[in-house]
Amino acid sequence: MSVVSQVILKADDELRYPTNGELNTITQFFQTGEQRVRIATTLAENEKKIVEQASKQLWQKRPDFISPGGNAYGQRQRAQCLRDFGWYLRLATYGLLAGDKEPIEKIGIIGAREMYNALNVPLPGMAESMRCLKEASLALLSEDDAAEAAPYFDYMVQAMS
Repeated sequence: MSVVSQVILKADDELRYPTNGELNTITQFFQTGEQRVRIATTLAENEKKIVEQASKQLWQKRPDFISPGGNAYGQRQRAQCLRDFGWYLRLATYGLLAGDKEPIEKIGIIGAREMYNALNVPLPGMAESMRCLKEASLALLSEDDAAEAAPYFDYMVQAMS
């Protein structure tokens, strides 16, 4: 849910007009809109590059994942991991566009965590993969854009920790 929707719904629930502070929050949301769209566009246009770089980093840090017995051992399992990288990158862009972490949570980060637990996929490894995805993504952005995008990746890392 966007910042605008949150402010409106909260004010309506309380049968009042938005406060000056809430209106300032909306103003900030609009002022950063161009930046958030630019970041999301950059990430979307570079998805393949980001996924390749993030997976390369992960396999270097955790070669046991792609070794016999590892969760990403074999072509099918590795392809599923790469697919998941793309999905998590999309989640980060949804949060960026909304200016809120709620889309990340509602669309599935909590369900994904439960699924990985059920499949015996080690969550510390998932957290590490999110860190690699963050690093590969932020490397393509300016310092200001990286600072804006980082919290959405950090939220996913924390969700898997």
